[in-house]
Amino acid sequence: MFSYYIKIALISIKRNWGLSSLMILAIALGIGATMTTVTVNYLMSADPIPHKSDQLYYVRLDSWDPNNPYNEGISPPAQMTYIDATNLLKAKKAYRQNLSSQAFGVIEPPNPDDLPLFVFGRANSSDFFAMFDVPFLFGSPWDENSDLSKEQVIVLSKQTNDRLFGGENSVGKTLRFESKVFKVVGVLDHYDPKPRYFDISTGAFDDPADFYVPFSLIAEQAVRRSGNTNCWKTFGDGFEAFLASECIWIAFWVELQNQDQVEAYQTFLDAYANEQKNFGRFPRPIDNRLTNVTDYMEEREVVADDARMMMAMSFMFLVVCLLNTVGLLLAKFIGKAPEIGLRQALGASRSTLFLQYIIESGCIGLAGGLLGLLFAYLGLQSVETLYGSYMQGLATLDFNMVVFAMVLALVSTVIAGIYPTWRACRIQPARQLKCQ
Repeated sequence: MFSYYIKIALISIKRNWGLSSLMILAIALGIGATMTTVTVNYLMSADPIPHKSDQLYYVRLDSWDPNNPYNEGISPPAQMTYIDATNLLKAKKAYRQNLSSQAFGVIEPPNPDDLPLFVFGRANSSDFFAMFDVPFLFGSPWDENSDLSKEQVIVLSKQTNDRLFGGENSVGKTLRFESKVFKVVGVLDHYDPKPRYFDISTGAFDDPADFYVPFSLIAEQAVRRSGNTNCWKTFGDGFEAFLASECIWIAFWVELQNQDQVEAYQTFLDAYANEQKNFGRFPRPIDNRLTNVTDYMEEREVVADDARMMMAMSFMFLVVCLLNTVGLLLAKFIGKAPEIGLRQALGASRSTLFLQYIIESGCIGLAGGLLGLLFAYLGLQSVETLYGSYMQGLATLDFNMVVFAMVLALVSTVIAGIYPTWRACRIQPARQLKCQ
C-alpha cells in the first residue's frame, strides 16, 4: 500500500508541477541556507581526535599578577612561561608531554636558482608527534636525545617537501634554515586538523605548519619564535632575560591514560606551584588546571558567536520557507476538495486520505532536500572562496551532514503538511458532491 501511495504522490506532483516546484524550491532554499551554516558549525566544533581526546590535557598554571588577574580571574593564563614549561618537561610526570611554540624562518632551497622560502612552523618536543597522532610519509620524528642535545634536525610538511625536494624522500638530506644546516629526519603526510586544537592561542583555523624543529633550539636562538606573548612584569635586556621572565608564550600538553594519572598529575601541579611560591613566584591563589581537548575548545569558544548567530538565523529562514510551504500545500490540497469528497463517498476513510497526503508532503520534502544539498554545496564553496584557507576543510558536506539534511527536509515538510492535510480531510463529501 505504501508503494501505491508513493505512486499517487508522484502523479499528483507532476500534475501540479508549477505549485510543486515552488514548494520544492522554498524547501531547498531553507535547507541550503541551514545546512551551509550547520555544516560549518559542526566541523568547527567537531572532536579533532576522538579516540584519545579524553587523554590529552592542556596544562595551565596561574603565575599572573596578584593585583590584575588574568581574564578577570575566570581562568588561569592561556599559556605558560619558559621557566614553568621547561620545569614540567624535565619532571617527566606524565605518560607523554609536549611544550611548543610557533616559529618561523627562511629556508634556502637546495637548488640555488630557486627563491628562498619564508615559512612558519612549530618548535616542540619529540612527544608531539606520538601524542597528536601525526602521520609520517617518510622517516620518523626525532627522539628525546635530539631534544636534550639541541640537535639541528627538522621535520618537513608534505607541502614543504614537495616545494624543496619535488616530493621525493628527503630523509637524511640537509638544508639551510636560518643560515644554519639542518638535517631532515622526517616528512609528514597530510596533517591539518581542524580546529588546530594543540595551539588555539595562535589561531584554531590557521594554515598547517611548514616545518617542525626541537623546542630546545629556541633557547639557542637557532630558530626564531613567534605567536602570542603576554607579560605582566618587566624584565631585563636580552633573550636570556626574556626566557627567565614571567612572560607566557608556550603551549603545554600532557597525555594521561586514566583518571588515576590525571589526579596524580593535578597533585603534582599543585605541589609545584606551592614550591614556586617559596621562590617568590605564583603570588596568586593556586589555580592549576588540566583540561581535555573538547572541554578546552569549548572554554576557548572555538566556534565564534557570529557563526552561531548565523546558524540561528538560517534556521529562522527555514521556518519562513516552511510557512510558505504550508500555504502552498493548503492551496494545493484544498484545490483537491472535489476529488477528496468523491473518494470519501466511495468509502475512503479520513485516516487513509491523511496518510496519502502526508506521504505526498514527504516526497516534496525529499525533493527539496536533494535540491537543498546542491544549494548547500554551492553555499559552502562560496564560503571557502570568501574566507580562503581559513575555511579550508570546514566547507565540506560529509555523510553525516547529508543524512541530517535529508532527515531535516523530510521531517520539517511532514510537520508543515500536517495542518493542510488535516484541513483537506475535514472536507464534507456531501457538500462537494452537491456542488458537482
